[in-house]
Amino acid sequence: MSGNRRKPAAALAATAAIALFASACTGQSGSGANDDASKETTITFWHGWSAPGEVKGIEATIAAFEKAHSNIHVKVVGNMTDDKINQALRAGGSKAPDVVSSFTTNNVGKFCSSKAFVDLNPFLEKDGIDPETTFPKAMNEYTQFDGVRCTVPLLGDAYGLYYNKDAFEKAGIANPPKTWSEFAADAKKLTKTKGDSYEQLGFMPTYHGYEATTEHYLGGWNPSYFDADGKSNIAKDPAFAAMLTNQKKLVDSLGGYTKLEKFRAGFGDEWGAKHPFHTGQVAMQLDGEWRLGMAEDTKPKFEIGVAPMPVADDEADTYGKGYLTGTIAGIAATSSKQNAAWELVKFMTTDTDAVVNFANAIHNVPSTLAALKSPKLKYDPRFKTFLDIAANPKSTTTPPSVNGGAYLTSLQNLGYDVEKGEQKDIKAGLEKTAKEIDAAIAQAK
Repeated sequence: MSGNRRKPAAALAATAAIALFASACTGQSGSGANDDASKETTITFWHGWSAPGEVKGIEATIAAFEKAHSNIHVKVVGNMTDDKINQALRAGGSKAPDVVSSFTTNNVGKFCSSKAFVDLNPFLEKDGIDPETTFPKAMNEYTQFDGVRCTVPLLGDAYGLYYNKDAFEKAGIANPPKTWSEFAADAKKLTKTKGDSYEQLGFMPTYHGYEATTEHYLGGWNPSYFDADGKSNIAKDPAFAAMLTNQKKLVDSLGGYTKLEKFRAGFGDEWGAKHPFHTGQVAMQLDGEWRLGMAEDTKPKFEIGVAPMPVADDEADTYGKGYLTGTIAGIAATSSKQNAAWELVKFMTTDTDAVVNFANAIHNVPSTLAALKSPKLKYDPRFKTFLDIAANPKSTTTPPSVNGGAYLTSLQNLGYDVEKGEQKDIKAGLEKTAKEIDAAIAQAK
């Protein structure tokens, strides 16, 4: 997978860029679904992958598609950001893409509501594909907005817990934690201080710690971000206050925000060999399925264990679930070859062998229920943890919104204030943030 998927600045820029063209694309949906997909044609596919192995995986997928559809030729353009995609969709014309994939699931609400991508429901119905029985529940949810399914999942990411088995053994911990209380206790037990710093930290809980965002933590709860009327639900659903409270307690129990942040400042790059989990600086890490291969490539001096992230204490019976996100694929509303484009989208996202082969190539989680069970999947036995999280109907995601991931940024900002001790009244903070979220959504409509 590509590291650029999770860089929030890029995601925010993409959201802003989409907002610029929201009105420009309205009304174009369906205008290009008149082409004959059985005739000789060429379509253009834009994607964001850039690493050599990922590009090779895409090329193999396209080669398999062209072999099955000898009349449809695909021009592939890689390393494309949402920003570049949006500029092309605004401009239209022959150089614009027909099929697009994006790493930014947070932008699905904007893609659908602005009609930048076409509604895929008619295509799915025409071919008798039922999304609810084809895709895992959370992936099915994050690819649609307000009844419009303008994207489908193209591989996924599942978040779990990585742990240093050697450190666990030395600390006398037999098994990975299943509940938040066990997790907090283990994090403290695994922590070894050294002067005013740490020799080993059990877990880096601050939100600037790699992947430890509010939404990833909330995968251990059962959060409901919006109510039936589309209003922010964060002040009413007790999951949010519970998570923020537990995270703050963990920060304090491990030495406090200032001490932790000082230690974090010495960490290596998230995508490099000196990642703090690889080096043994932290004993547990919340991360996605890609971390296993990256960590093993650095030849760590300890055995790596993988488990689902612990869940809220009052949700102990849901242990095994997690947070899901992933890559999405759609058809540009500006395309005049939407039927041919659909053939490619359908192949990449619903053909079991195509999904499995691509998952094997780039070490992501397959995005159909059939592919998750395929005997052709090749993986390290530990990787099965992520396959099980993806298939678990209790796994959660963050719902699309009309203004992208802005509501997650608002919640994350509150999280920063809470962990620093600047916002001591979590209930009041959630109420204020809910109003901020509602105002931003109303303005975006």
